[in-house]
Amino acid sequence: MTTTLQLLQQASQAVACLQSCSDSLIQQILNDTALALLANMESILKANEEDLSRMDTSNPKYDRLKLTESRLRGIAEDMQNVSALPSPLGKTYSETIRPNGMTIRKISVPFGVIGVIYEARPNVTCDVFSLCLKSGNVCVLKGGSDADCSNRALVRIIHQVLEKYQLNPALCTLLPPDREATAELLNAVGLVDLVIPRGSSSLIQYVRDHARIPVIETGAGICHTYFDIAGERKRASHYQQCQDPQSQCLQCFGLSAHPRTTTDRSSLSVSAAKPASGYNLRRRTCLQSVTRKLSTGFTPTSYRRKLRNRILGLQNEYTYGSISGGSFKAYCPIQFEA
Repeated sequence: MTTTLQLLQQASQAVACLQSCSDSLIQQILNDTALALLANMESILKANEEDLSRMDTSNPKYDRLKLTESRLRGIAEDMQNVSALPSPLGKTYSETIRPNGMTIRKISVPFGVIGVIYEARPNVTCDVFSLCLKSGNVCVLKGGSDADCSNRALVRIIHQVLEKYQLNPALCTLLPPDREATAELLNAVGLVDLVIPRGSSSLIQYVRDHARIPVIETGAGICHTYFDIAGERKRASHYQQCQDPQSQCLQCFGLSAHPRTTTDRSSLSVSAAKPASGYNLRRRTCLQSVTRKLSTGFTPTSYRRKLRNRILGLQNEYTYGSISGGSFKAYCPIQFEA
């Protein structure tokens, strides 16, 4: 049985084979992987059912863990979208010539090996692989035990495509789901160049406290959109309505609008999905007080503190109200009406 250390060593050695991969080859690999996911949809969903069978349906992680045909099609489409992006490598951002004639250039290059720690979200497996491959990096995946069967099914398909192109399957390395593997990843000095925790604030804090390799933190917190007095209405027409606030990361939980929004934007209306019992809605007083604070100047710290103090848990309750310059209702998961 391959140990975690051996897996990390194999991932580090796989960096060399990426140096000969052109962007067109990477595009082909990602497109073929997307097609392979669709072709193996039945086996992926079967593996996902094994994971779901071990979790209570009332668990907030259940919807995050669940894969469906439509979600798999979305994952495949996202991978194809990444393949179509321009290569981020080899771009010159600045160039200077020193007095002694030496030329110094700032050029985009890969990190090398990127480790990503995440929880019960099998879609992240494909997202990380596609983004890392596109940017010329090897990915080391450390998924949660809740999604182990799903992750293994997805990585198995990715490996099949990599082997088809005679590339090292260690370009996408999946670590064991146990905590010991997490500790080894965070201490993989010389093998892993960067680690990114993607999950709860407690996970991010743990990684920050225990990592001996560089860390990039992802976002955490209650996300809101601020509609400024000079905001363009057409830019506010594509908000996605969220039926389950607990199942999505970094989704928009609410809207804060400037109290003196101009008349031509006053027709903006916001409709909300009715949240399940126990979800948080912000009271009208909270939104009004925040917008008053915004109009007189504020600091990010005071804004976060005000939101924390005013968030109240409400049971199946709508809060309706209006702000000068625009009418809104239920200031939680929102969608702008055309």
